[in-house]
Amino acid sequence: MEITVRPIVASQVRELSRVLGLAFDDDPMVRWCIPADRGRPRRAALMFEALIRHLYLPHGAVDAAFDEAGRIVGGAVWSPPGTWDSGSAQTLRMLPSLARAFRLRLAAAGMMSERMAKAHPHEPHWYLAIVGTDPAVRGKGYAHALLTPRLAHCDEIGSPAYLESSKFGNIAYYERFGFEQRGELDATAGGPLLWPMWRQSVTS
Repeated sequence: MEITVRPIVASQVRELSRVLGLAFDDDPMVRWCIPADRGRPRRAALMFEALIRHLYLPHGAVDAAFDEAGRIVGGAVWSPPGTWDSGSAQTLRMLPSLARAFRLRLAAAGMMSERMAKAHPHEPHWYLAIVGTDPAVRGKGYAHALLTPRLAHCDEIGSPAYLESSKFGNIAYYERFGFEQRGELDATAGGPLLWPMWRQSVTS
């Protein structure tokens, strides 16, 4: 099976967001932000599209995995060093889509984001903000193919990497790539936890 990974262009943002909406339908943090089962993948896709289009794509570090038919089946959304935090202008551009996604949970999601930002490391690093694959192709190596190129780049330039795992069960998977758990983060103030993970480059 041939797996192709390459950066997306603007015209592919919506399709990648749709796939990520499916990928995160069972994610504890997404379920906390979007409690209603009905329509959750569609509403999550609105969130992902806003984040990717306004915050991440301008820095050119959004990768998609394509199956042999050329369909997007997964994605990894990265922030290069110094670019992870959204400014007020970006937040305003995202707000209409985020309001449609979160509805009555908009304020709660905003406070969650603020808590995550306060806990974010200050040391320059590559930030893996989002990674997910279509549930129909899980276990076929797409996530591995998505993570490997950027982490290899981190090793080449001596840069650390950072992520927050929203599932305890995924910690062991990320450890296979060299990430180490750094405690717990209660970004929801009593809801689902996050597990921050840090990866030191092999050349540092």
